[in-house]
Amino acid sequence: MRGITPFIFGANCLIAAGAVASSLHAKTDDASGWNPHPVKLTRPAAEPLSAMAQLGRLIFFDPSLSSSGQLSCASCQSPQHAYGPPNDLAAMMGGPKRERQGVRAVPSLRYLARQPAFSIGPDNEEAENVNLIQRVALSRKTVCAQKTAARPNQSANNLVPQGGLFWDGRADTLQDQALVPLLNPLEMDGGNVEAVAAKLRRAPYAKRLTELFGASVFDEPYHAVMEALFAVGRFQIEDASFHPYSSKFDYWLEGKVRFTSREMRGYRLFNDPQKANCAGCHVDQVGRDRLPPLFTDHRYEALGVPRNPKLAANRDPAYFDLGLCGPHRTDMARQTQYCGMFATPTLRNVATRRVFFHNGLYHSLQDVLDFYTFRDTEPEKIYPRAADGTVSKFDDLPPRYRGNIDTLDAP
Repeated sequence: MRGITPFIFGANCLIAAGAVASSLHAKTDDASGWNPHPVKLTRPAAEPLSAMAQLGRLIFFDPSLSSSGQLSCASCQSPQHAYGPPNDLAAMMGGPKRERQGVRAVPSLRYLARQPAFSIGPDNEEAENVNLIQRVALSRKTVCAQKTAARPNQSANNLVPQGGLFWDGRADTLQDQALVPLLNPLEMDGGNVEAVAAKLRRAPYAKRLTELFGASVFDEPYHAVMEALFAVGRFQIEDASFHPYSSKFDYWLEGKVRFTSREMRGYRLFNDPQKANCAGCHVDQVGRDRLPPLFTDHRYEALGVPRNPKLAANRDPAYFDLGLCGPHRTDMARQTQYCGMFATPTLRNVATRRVFFHNGLYHSLQDVLDFYTFRDTEPEKIYPRAADGTVSKFDDLPPRYRGNIDTLDAP
């Protein structure tokens, strides 16, 4: 069985109310708006799609694989919306009648192919990411063993979770990522692999599956489904729309365009560790490989975002989405030091989004910035009040886990 390793990222990026960001150079000429240190970025070659990727495109846009017959992968990850949600719903609606609400905001599928595999490792980003990419070739059993094993002379304090797909990093490949919404009863609701395999056998592209994977591909349902999702992964890797690297910011890095004075001011604030310090997590530096920056450090943070009352799951006061330690990820439930942590998303295409954070609470960049500004300084502006009038700060995390919230580096 094949596995698609994420390895290509990219696209448009505009940051917070017209502010954009990149690597912060020692001196930036605010008056001119030009990048004083232009670089030549490395971009993937635009090639015609392989037969495998062409098949993956057909599957990606096929609504017949859902129980409603109306939802395809593209319904929630819309190509017209940077492969993100096409609306401002906190979570998308799915199930057989499209009346079931999901539990988390839909992240974009752009740039995922350069996402490293999930690991808990040393706080050494550049060295660790190389190892993570290599680890995907290992067996799942070996990877799981390495995820949590501390190395010699390392304490738990300098081991950090990083990489992986979804808000909780529970998938390591594009192939595994595509399987989850396909079977999830709150999303495409495909039922089980047997039901999905039967639909694939009846699909107009079934002959292409047998041509690419052999006449016996449908003999074992799981095999058929995973091969189909391998093709979906190839589509995401090969199609340039998943990683266009065509933003104004990318061209500014190369010295082809200039920033306005407002964009330059936002750029400097974004990178100033004494002010906004957004780049502390949303890394905007061009590395030695000259690939465009991804605006994420691939790590996880517990930020204490307020509870979203518009999520159906939150009607149960006992329900809490704990991110890395559950309930949707199950292998790290005992590692409670990570409860409340969610992936740091890319900020590329952030200006096209209308729903933010894992629970979809906020719907504008201004809301997001207000959260970071007021969480610790004026929490009454963003958190509800309890019956006794006190501010219910960090109300979406049980008290026993609130010590995990990052109050040193962010906001």
